Amino acid sequence: MARIIVIGGTGYAGGHIAAEAASRGHEVVSVSRKEPSERIEGVEYVQGDVLDPASLADTLAGADVVVSAISPRGDMTDKGLDAVRALVQALTGTSTRLGVVGGAMGSLSAPGGPRLWDLGVPEEYRHEAKFGIDSLEILQNSEGLDWFYVHPPKEFGAWVPGERTGSYRDGGEVFVEDADGKSYISGADYAVAFVDEIENPRHRGERFAVGY
Repeated sequence: MARIIVIGGTGYAGGHIAAEAASRGHEVVSVSRKEPSERIEGVEYVQGDVLDPASLADTLAGADVVVSAISPRGDMTDKGLDAVRALVQALTGTSTRLGVVGGAMGSLSAPGGPRLWDLGVPEEYRHEAKFGIDSLEILQNSEGLDWFYVHPPKEFGAWVPGERTGSYRDGGEVFVEDADGKSYISGADYAVAFVDEIENPRHRGERFAVGY
């Protein structure tokens, strides 16, 4: 059983990851700045601000894995990267692994590239896409940090929730799409992939894309 701290555990991806990890018997702590509207059985909830790592020192102590499910929206629109940097700084040189919920646009369109980002992103999605790309760069430039980063497919979010099937495909650095060209995964199955990586690490210091 691992002690897993989910930063942003009341959001879409973070909530699914917390639920999946708890269902497998892990010790799960969800950290958010606001009280959750609904609680997941088996998950402990803590209010805290990732931008103030000192305030989370006791919560992070002894963690096997910290999950960053930070979304650059609302009052975190311009602070998301600061939060990622704070986590990287807090965990560098420790035995705690950092897993990051990434964005689709940083994954490759084909082996060797280009990235989906390089093929064009609508203006309304550029800020969030750039956050995912910059977060990955922060991880790749880190030293002494055990990390992994999971790209969702193009269609991923509360507007396309889907159901848990327990299956997914790992595309490595290349985004995943099915035979009909659809790039999608449910929130629950994204969490399955994420927690599988926690339990059986195959991507240390790497990013990988998932989908059906």
